[in-house]
Amino acid sequence: MKKTLSNLIKSFSILSILSFSSLSFANEKLYVYNWTDYVPSDVIAEFTKETGIEVIYSTFESNEEMYAKLKLLSEDGGYDLIFPSSYYVNKMAKEGMLKELDHSKLTNFKQLPEHLLNKDFDPNNKYSLPYVYGMTGLAVNAEEIDTTKITSWSDLWKPEYKGKILLTNDAREVFHISLLLNGKSPNTTNEQEIKDAYESLIKLIPNVLIFNSDSPEVPYVQGEVALGMIWNGSAYLAAKENKNIKFVYPKEGAIFWMDSYAIPSTAKNTENAYKFIDFLLRPKNAKIVVERMGFSMPNKGVQALLSPEIANNPVLFPPSDEIEKGILQGDVGSAIEIYEKYWNKLKAN
Repeated sequence: MKKTLSNLIKSFSILSILSFSSLSFANEKLYVYNWTDYVPSDVIAEFTKETGIEVIYSTFESNEEMYAKLKLLSEDGGYDLIFPSSYYVNKMAKEGMLKELDHSKLTNFKQLPEHLLNKDFDPNNKYSLPYVYGMTGLAVNAEEIDTTKITSWSDLWKPEYKGKILLTNDAREVFHISLLLNGKSPNTTNEQEIKDAYESLIKLIPNVLIFNSDSPEVPYVQGEVALGMIWNGSAYLAAKENKNIKFVYPKEGAIFWMDSYAIPSTAKNTENAYKFIDFLLRPKNAKIVVERMGFSMPNKGVQALLSPEIANNPVLFPPSDEIEKGILQGDVGSAIEIYEKYWNKLKAN
C-alpha cells in the first residue's frame, strides 16, 4: 500500500531480475506491475528457474499511477499481474478492468486465512486475493520524543513537533486520520466533510517536513524526522536499523490496509499469473517476504517457519483487536476527485 496521488502517468522502468542463464531458456513471459520492494528478486529468480517463465517486473508508487497506466494500456494489455490496494480492487472491478479469478487453479489457496477473505471490497474474492496486509500507525524516535506522550493521531498537531513530522504521500491515508479525528467516516464521499478535514490538515502543515511513500522508514532511520505516519512493515525495517524507532498503534485505531493479487482483464499470460500467485502462496516463499521485506503475509503456514521473535512480533503481525479497530479503506467512487482537489491544495501549502 505503498503511494503518491497524481493524475499524471509517471515514467517507469522494467527491471530484469533474472540472470542471463535464466533468460536463455525462458520460453514464456509474465509481466508484473507491483509496489516498490514487494517481492525479493531472488524469489522471482527461483520462480523462473523452476518454471522457465521470464518475469518482467515493473514498479509503481501509488494506486493512482498504476490505475492510470492500465487505463492507457487498456487496449494493448501490458501487464498480467498487478497488486492494487483494497479500495482500488473495488473500483477497477466495477470498471471491468479485472478478470474473475479461478481459485481452483491455486493449489495453495488453502494457505489464505479465512478472516482475511470475503471482505466488502471484493465479496467471495471474485477479483482479488490478499498478498500482504498491515496497519498504518505512528513512528516515534524514542531518542528525541518520549514515546509515552504519543498515543493519538492528534499528537501530530502539537506545536512542539514543528518540522519534525513525516506523512505518507497518500491522500486517502492522510485524509483518513483527519476525518477520523473529526468523527467522520474515512470513506466519506461528502465534500463538506472532506473540506473540513482539509481545513484541519492545513493546521498540521507547519509540522510536516516531508511526504514519503516510497521508503518511509529511511527518513526516520537517518534522523530527518522524529514522528509521523508509517506502515507497520516499514516500522519493523526501521527498528532493525535504529532501535530507537518505535511503532505506536493510535488509540483511535490504525489504518487497516490490504494489497492484493489481481489479474487485469487485458492480461495475455493469465496461466503464468496463476503460477506466480501459487508460488508466492507457498509458506517457504511467504517466509522470505516476511523476513526480508517486513510485510505481514496472510499465510496459514508461514508463522510456523518463522523464529518466535518474528512470529510473535506485534508490529509485524498486528493484534486482532487492533485489526478490528482499524478501518479498511473503501472505494469512494467519483468522490476521489474531491480528495484529489483538496490534496493538491494541501500539498501546495
